Amino acid sequence: MTIIADNGKEFAYHKKISKNLNAKVYFAHPYHSWERGLNENTNKLIRQYFPKKMSFVDIKDEEIQIVEKKLNDRPRKLLKYKTPYEVFYEYSNK
Repeated sequence: MTIIADNGKEFAYHKKISKNLNAKVYFAHPYHSWERGLNENTNKLIRQYFPKKMSFVDIKDEEIQIVEKKLNDRPRKLLKYKTPYEVFYEYSNK
């Protein structure tokens, strides 16, 4: 498993994350969005529900949870038409 991250402070503990998940962490170059394709695609899907100029401050937690569930239950071609939820739990039960 690999994780491709941007250079934000949220990955300050990338070594701990890597160790706990047994995953390699790579960092994308600044302004190279194509190096984080899955992230950019996920942002596009989220923007179907929350347009780009919409402030997340005004969104209730319940609304975010509804969209999160919809996206995790949405089949993806990349996952052979399984949902992210299905793939995650198949992988985590190995």
